Amino acid sequence: MELVTRNLILSFESSCDETSVAVIENGDTILSNIVATQIKSHQRFGGVVPEVASRHHIEQITSCIEDALNQAEVDYDDLTAVAVTYGPGLVGALLIGVTAAKVVAWAHGLPLIPVNHLAGHIYAAHLVEPIEFPAMALVVSGGHTELVYMPTENKFEIIGETRDDAAGEAYDKIGRVLGINYPAGKPVDEMAHRGHDTFKFPRAMDNDESFDFSFSGLKSAFINTVHHADQIHKQLNKDDLAASFQQAVIDVLSDKTVRALHDYPVKQLILAGGVAANKGLRDRLTEDMKHFSQTKLELVPLSLCGDNAAMIGAAGEMLYRHHVRADATLNADPGLEFDWLKQPQSIE
Repeated sequence: MELVTRNLILSFESSCDETSVAVIENGDTILSNIVATQIKSHQRFGGVVPEVASRHHIEQITSCIEDALNQAEVDYDDLTAVAVTYGPGLVGALLIGVTAAKVVAWAHGLPLIPVNHLAGHIYAAHLVEPIEFPAMALVVSGGHTELVYMPTENKFEIIGETRDDAAGEAYDKIGRVLGINYPAGKPVDEMAHRGHDTFKFPRAMDNDESFDFSFSGLKSAFINTVHHADQIHKQLNKDDLAASFQQAVIDVLSDKTVRALHDYPVKQLILAGGVAANKGLRDRLTEDMKHFSQTKLELVPLSLCGDNAAMIGAAGEMLYRHHVRADATLNADPGLEFDWLKQPQSIE
C-alpha cells in the first residue's frame, strides 16, 4: 500500500502589522491560520508605526504559535518544515518572525524555508486551486503594485511595478484627506460605489509602453482639488471624489494588465494582495477577462487578501519541494524583490 506524503508546514508572517502563524498541509489545505491584527494600535497615527508594530509582534508571536498548533491539532514532531517571510517589509517587524522561525527550526531539527512575501500573496491562490503555468499575477497592496510573470513554478519575473506610491498607499493617503481612519481601502471602495467619476483625475502612464505604474500624480491631483475647494469654501461630494479616485486607479491597473496579457499569454491571471479585496477592481477585471477565453481569472478569497501566514505556508511548501532551504544566517531583507524579466517576450 502506497503511503500518502503529508507535508505539514508551520509558517510565519510578520512583515508589517499582522502577526500570523499557520499550519498548512501539502501546500493547499489550511489546518490553522492565526492572525493577530494591530490596526487599532496604528489608527491614531494614521498609518503603521514600525516601532509599535515590532513591539506587538514580540508580544503576540508566542501565543500565535501555540494557537496555530492547537487549532491544527498537531505538535512539533508532526511538522515537515518551518517557513517564514524574510522580506520585503519593515525590517524590525520581519526580524521577529525570522527569529521565531529560526528558533523553532533549530530546536526541533526542522528545515527552514525563506519565503518572499509577494510570493506568499500570489500563492494564496493555490489554497483555492492549483496554479496553472504559465501564469501572471497582479499584486496590489499597501506597499506593492506589481505585474509578475511566472513561466513555471518557482520562477517569478517582474514585468512592471509602481515607480512611486503603491496603490494601497495612495488609498490611505487620500483617505486621510477624506477624514477616513487607516486603513482607508474598504471605506473608499464603499464610497466609490455610491459616487460618480465626475472629477476625471489623471491616469498616469496609462498610455506608456511600459507596464509600470504611477499613483503619486493622481494622489497629488486629488489633494490639490480638495485643498483648492477648501480655500474657496466650495463643498465637494466625497462619494464622487472617492469614485473619481478609484476609477483612475482601476483604469490604470486594468489597462496595464490587459496589455500584459496580450504580450504574455498565460493560463491563469491571479489578483492578489490587500487591494485585491477591492470590489471595483474585482468587478472590472472579471469583465475584462471575458475577452481572454484561454486565461482563467483567480481572485484570491477576501479572507486571504491581507497579510497572513497561510499564504506563506502555501508558498513555503512549493519551495520545500524545490529544495529551497535557509540556515541560521537567514536575516530580514526589507528591500527584497523578484528578478526583472530582462528580455520582453515577443508574441507573433
